[in-house]
Amino acid sequence: MSLLTLFTILVLIVLFILLKTFVIVPMREAVVIERLGKFRVVLDPGFHFLIPFFDRIAYRHETREQVIDIPSQGCITRDNIQVEVDGLVYLQVLDPKQASYGIEDYKRAGINLAQTTMRSEIGKLTLGQSFYERETLNETIVREIDKASDPWGIKVLRYELRNITPSDNVVHTLERQMEAEREKRAEIVRASAEKEATINVSEGERQEDINLSEGEKQRRINVAKGRAEAISIVADATAEGTRLIAAAVQQEGGSAALKMQLVEEYIDTLTDITQEASVSVVPLELAKIKGFFEGLSDVADGVPTQKGRA
Repeated sequence: MSLLTLFTILVLIVLFILLKTFVIVPMREAVVIERLGKFRVVLDPGFHFLIPFFDRIAYRHETREQVIDIPSQGCITRDNIQVEVDGLVYLQVLDPKQASYGIEDYKRAGINLAQTTMRSEIGKLTLGQSFYERETLNETIVREIDKASDPWGIKVLRYELRNITPSDNVVHTLERQMEAEREKRAEIVRASAEKEATINVSEGERQEDINLSEGEKQRRINVAKGRAEAISIVADATAEGTRLIAAAVQQEGGSAALKMQLVEEYIDTLTDITQEASVSVVPLELAKIKGFFEGLSDVADGVPTQKGRA
C-alpha cells in the first residue's frame, strides 16, 4: 500500500469522525439525539458537538406548520346519502421527543384520525347541513383530532373541508328536485300574478261602477238644481209680474185693463182648445168672439175723441 493511499484513508477517517463529532441544526428543524440507543437530548437550531460512535441523529422533525392532504373518502350522511369528502389538515410539531417516540408516523396517524373523525361527524348531519355548517364541522373535527393527538407531541391548528361531492345518482336526484322546486315557485308566481290581475280587474270594475254612479248622482243633482233654479226664476218673475199688475190695477183704468187682458187670454185659450180638440164641447161660433172684440177695438180706435175735434 502506497503512502498516498494511506494518507487518503487517514483523511477520510478524520473527515468521517469530524462529521460524527458536530452537527448543524437548521432553524426550521428539531433534531433528536440518541446515545447508545437511548434518548439523550433534542437539539435546538445551531451548532452542536457529539461524541462519535456514541451519539447519533435518530430523528429530524419539521417545526414549521405542515399541510397534510386528506384523501377523498366515502361518507354516509344522516339522511342516508353517500358523499365523497376530502380536506386539508394543518398541524405543527410542538414536542419532538413525543413525535419521535409517542407515535410511529404522526403524519399517517393524523390522516387516518382526520378521516375517521370526518366520517363520524358527517354521519351526524344531513346533506344540506354538511354544506352550510362547514365552519362548525371544521371546528368539531379540529377539536376531536387535537384531543386524540395530544400524546403525540403535535398540535392540530385547523382543518378545512375541501370538497363534499354527492354521488352521480344523488346529483341527478337533486337536480330533478331543484327543477321541481323551480317549477313550483313558477306556478306560485303565476298564480299570484293571476290573482293580482283578477283583483285589479275587479277593483277597476268596482271603481268604474262607483264613478258611473257618482256621475249619475251628480247629473241628477245638477238637473234638480237646474229645475229648482228655473222654478225660482219663474216664481220670482211671476211674483214681479203680479206686483206690477197689482201696482197697475191701483192706477186709474187699471182694473178695466186687467179685465180686458183676462178676456183676451180666455178667448185665446178657448180658440186653441176648439181648434185642436177632436170633440167639440162648445159651439164653434164662440171661437169667433175674439174677432168680434178685435173689430170693436179697431172701430173704437177709429172714432175721433172730443179732444181731437177741438
